[in-house]
Amino acid sequence: MERVETTLPKLLLEKARLYGGRVAMREKYKGIWQEISWNTYRDKVEAFSLGLVALGMTKGDQVSILGENCPEWIFADLAIQSVGGVSVGIYPTNSADQVRYILDHSESRFVVVKDQEQADKVLAAKESLSRLAKIIVIDMKGLRHYEEPLIVSYREVEAAGREEARQDPERFPRLVAATRPEDVAFIVYTSGTTGHPKGAMISHQNIVHQIVNGLQPFLRFTHRDTLLSYLPLCHILERNLSMAMPLVFGYTVNFAESIDTVQQNIQEIGPTFFAAVPRILEKLHSSVQIRMGDSTRFKRWMYRAWQPVGRRVSQFEMSGKPVPWGWRLLYALGYLFSYRAIRDKIGMLNCRCLMSGGAPIAPEILSFFRSLGVRTIEMYGITETAGTVSGPRGTIKHGSVGEPCRALELKLAEDGEILLRGDSIFVGYYRDPAATHDVLPDGWFHTGDVGELDTDGHLYIVDRKKDIIITSGGKNISPSEIENKLKCSIYIKEAIVIGDRRNFITALIQIDYDNVGNWAQKNKIPFTTYRSLAENPAVYDLIKEEVHAANEGLAQVETVKKFKILEKELDQDDEELTATQKVKRKIIEERFQKEIEAMYTGR
Repeated sequence: MERVETTLPKLLLEKARLYGGRVAMREKYKGIWQEISWNTYRDKVEAFSLGLVALGMTKGDQVSILGENCPEWIFADLAIQSVGGVSVGIYPTNSADQVRYILDHSESRFVVVKDQEQADKVLAAKESLSRLAKIIVIDMKGLRHYEEPLIVSYREVEAAGREEARQDPERFPRLVAATRPEDVAFIVYTSGTTGHPKGAMISHQNIVHQIVNGLQPFLRFTHRDTLLSYLPLCHILERNLSMAMPLVFGYTVNFAESIDTVQQNIQEIGPTFFAAVPRILEKLHSSVQIRMGDSTRFKRWMYRAWQPVGRRVSQFEMSGKPVPWGWRLLYALGYLFSYRAIRDKIGMLNCRCLMSGGAPIAPEILSFFRSLGVRTIEMYGITETAGTVSGPRGTIKHGSVGEPCRALELKLAEDGEILLRGDSIFVGYYRDPAATHDVLPDGWFHTGDVGELDTDGHLYIVDRKKDIIITSGGKNISPSEIENKLKCSIYIKEAIVIGDRRNFITALIQIDYDNVGNWAQKNKIPFTTYRSLAENPAVYDLIKEEVHAANEGLAQVETVKKFKILEKELDQDDEELTATQKVKRKIIEERFQKEIEAMYTGR
């Protein structure tokens, strides 16, 4: 195992020296992709870091960043670390109260915000943030008239930093040289499905060790790779892919205009690597199914005819076996007549690897992308391990999240809980020693996930330990497996399976408003809102057929006997979803208790 004794700011200086004028980033501005070189990247970080020093920042200070993905987010992140500070990412979708909690709990002295919307969240809580010295705003549009002494523009801080660099050109290199591998680089506040989020402290050693010894053996990055940055940068996965890993491998990061333009931006950029949470892949899969449903009869026939060929060839490749020449010939024809066009439409034409992570995903969704010839892998990672636990090194097995990475030791407790140990395990939870002790009681990190290992050492995730359903008959059931089966339907956006201490399984279902709405229009079923659509008897019958189809792939005890279509869409603002769109199961079960009881009492 390779041990790397360095820090992220040191890696930035190294890459700037090595690659200089080569493209490090691209950002779309006024319809044109603008390029940022490694030299410019380095200069921007230097200017902002020295600007922070001019404002009074010192080693050990916490500085928060609140906003959508953009180059300035990354510049600020590394500038904070270069001074010896700790950066704290905040989800741009967080409410003002959630923002206040993280700024207060993290003891942030400064906060960098993207625009007026985010600045207003901070200003709403300023009276309770006694430590906050400045709000640094990247885009000042709409804020020029604010008479607020806390506000300063990002450009002003940069300008002050450039002046500091002019007076002392060696100051920035000295600051970077003083950073140490054991220093905390950033705090990631877990989006948590219950209670307040906890701040996981990640050191430079944690992050670099898991990239070199954890991620790289699975993903095999080079400086020639390109990817699209669109998941929130405060999430450990995107922090790895868009900030830390380019510093190790030197590849190019392209910033999506917004989450709504991801598919368009993928087509424009043609990334060689694409990482996604299951919901993104489910939407891409759904878009293809809808498009095929609306196409000509001949195109539908071609699609259905070639899909089994793609699946069979992917099975050979997953097992590591050579593809027989007859299947290779059939696949070449399928690529010509079907797969290539589909890959082009979803922006995967140049994609050498598609990675799913962050939550369980239905094997059927992964099989779809594999059938198109895209190497599709599922990995398992958590914030507290700096991102990676397992992934496939060779053979890919259905339902498996691969083999444990070399950066960690892994074992299973008597109850199946996954326990981890190694240099990539986090430093602890900020200002929460009790919570740290709860997950690190004996030197092993207790993940809270239940898993299984097969004879080849491949890991399978059963479910969250606290989410496993034990029926009244004593049967242990994984709700996520059933939920993923249901979500394979293009008409079901979210499913929450119920059944703990009950004698049968039920489900709360959120319909996909767009897809069910299109179906309703085609069938001349009137509706005006989500609720009117969800309450329509014809929609209930549609979902009943989809539930029946999902049940066919489940054991008898796992089948959904009854379901209820939710009359509202689940919303992060209503505390029903986390910032990464994971369901807050406990809150939903409490909020929809009446609907749940009705399924069991027959009322």
